[in-house]
Amino acid sequence: MVEEQQAVRQRLPWVVGVSGASGTPYAAAVLRGLLAAGESVDLVVSRASRLTLLDETGIAFRDAHWREDLAQWLARGADGAPRAFDVDVAGADIRHWAAGDLAAGPSSGSYPAKGMLIVPASTACVAGVALGLSKDLLQRTAGVTLKERRPLVVAVRETPLNGPVLRQLVALDEAGAVVLPASPAFYAGATHIQDLVDFVAGRVLDAAGVPHGLYRRWKGELGGSRKD
Repeated sequence: MVEEQQAVRQRLPWVVGVSGASGTPYAAAVLRGLLAAGESVDLVVSRASRLTLLDETGIAFRDAHWREDLAQWLARGADGAPRAFDVDVAGADIRHWAAGDLAAGPSSGSYPAKGMLIVPASTACVAGVALGLSKDLLQRTAGVTLKERRPLVVAVRETPLNGPVLRQLVALDEAGAVVLPASPAFYAGATHIQDLVDFVAGRVLDAAGVPHGLYRRWKGELGGSRKD
């Protein structure tokens, strides 16, 4: 009976991994979308991504102060506006795991999780996951996600792509991952940089089966975005 009650209450988070590729606004939009949908989140921010975040936003992400740094990050718009979004990080079901903690919960297949979203994914991250290197918690968790046959979405953010990277992306696809280039579309009627970021974030959430309203969907009508 106790085991049945624990199963009912079991927490099933989406693990969000942020690698060092440019595109930290994509990660912020995905995190906002998950929290808005009432999802639990486990967050892994790689060491390289902290340098990218500092460069792109001026925010220093610190393990000891991760919640206040995350709140600042999620409040920031893609255009740099510091208070573009109101996100209740303090009340959200979100956990942070240090990138170097290979004993963290998500490092084990017995740790319950819905799957993993890597946003953005650098080519170094892609190579590490494809080769099964597990050099940090982000790569280890991605490997666990694949071996447990859970959804893994890899939002690669790089251009151009050379042969070795393309072969590694094919390997991830064959292993069961969704390879999702951070490539915004324009049919949704984007009028602001945030619209382009939200389109990519929305496609990541689509791949994970998480409902959202981040972009206008195609309805089979040419010029529909100009009529809305």
